[in-house]
Amino acid sequence: MENTNSITPEHNYLCFTGGPVETNSYLIQLSEGNLLIDAPQGAASYFKDCRIHLLVLTHGHFDHVMDAAAIARSHQCPVLMHQITEEIIADTGLLQRYGLNIQIEPIKASQYLSESNNHLLLGYSFSIFEVPGHCPGSLCFYDRRAGFLYGGDVLFAGGVGRWDLPGGNRELLLEGIQKKLFTLPAPTRVLPGHGLETTIGKEKDSNPYF
Repeated sequence: MENTNSITPEHNYLCFTGGPVETNSYLIQLSEGNLLIDAPQGAASYFKDCRIHLLVLTHGHFDHVMDAAAIARSHQCPVLMHQITEEIIADTGLLQRYGLNIQIEPIKASQYLSESNNHLLLGYSFSIFEVPGHCPGSLCFYDRRAGFLYGGDVLFAGGVGRWDLPGGNRELLLEGIQKKLFTLPAPTRVLPGHGLETTIGKEKDSNPYF
């Protein structure tokens, strides 16, 4: 699946979906360069002819980081993530311990990210929300100007991130969504890590987990 939408004159995005569980990544075209959010399998090949200036990771689950090291190497771009995300990726035996024969190439963060009301990424301001419960260190990136939330695996159309994986916590996840994401304007468009986009208002009104 791929999708191109014009958001503002200087802000456009392209969605690529790849890997074994159809994981979304988003290439955002900003005035100072191209920002890629998440790196599922196939993203390195898909974006090989499109210069990536910065890669950020929403969390450390394998399907969101499979091509991170390859992208950083090919594009010589910085990689930003939560410190816990770096630790998860560095645990090379994690997937094998849970019966998955998948190898992830470790990658070091160029800079750690944490919750912030105003964090500049390629000169563009994002609010960053830390919403654990699906995965420790999960980050959501809110573009207030365009009205977009790049949500990772926290909030989906009609669902939320699963909490039965290592470090998951149902109460923590639902509380974070209610206190941090559901306070955003209702028209805010949510671009999730899997599936189709939704809005904050729609999920507040009809998401069965709330």
